[in-house]
Amino acid sequence: MAGMGIPVKLLHEGIGHTVTCELKTGEMYRGHLMNCEDNMNAMLEGVTVTGRDGKVTNLEQVYLRGSQIRYFILPDMLRHAPMFKKKGRGAGRGVYGPGAGKGRGKGLAARARTASAATRK
Repeated sequence: MAGMGIPVKLLHEGIGHTVTCELKTGEMYRGHLMNCEDNMNAMLEGVTVTGRDGKVTNLEQVYLRGSQIRYFILPDMLRHAPMFKKKGRGAGRGVYGPGAGKGRGKGLAARARTASAATRK
């Protein structure tokens, strides 16, 4: 799942939970999310469909095309998904801290200065 955005990762976390989905046509689908793809195609089971006119229909299974989906409503419990945990101090900054190692050797010169200053103390 590397390279995916947070919304798609969150949608994958919702597999097995009850979700609500509105299509661009205005229809609402509510059911158990059984599978989803990176392009937001989704398969729901035990679905209740509410049409734009308010007519309610039950379907056993439905496959929704991602490009036709306006939005998903996911369970609140996914608010605590691991992807939203804060990283520890310094995480993701590389070996030498922020900014070092970029450009035309300036990071190396900065590291040399800080290393020599630390040895003088």
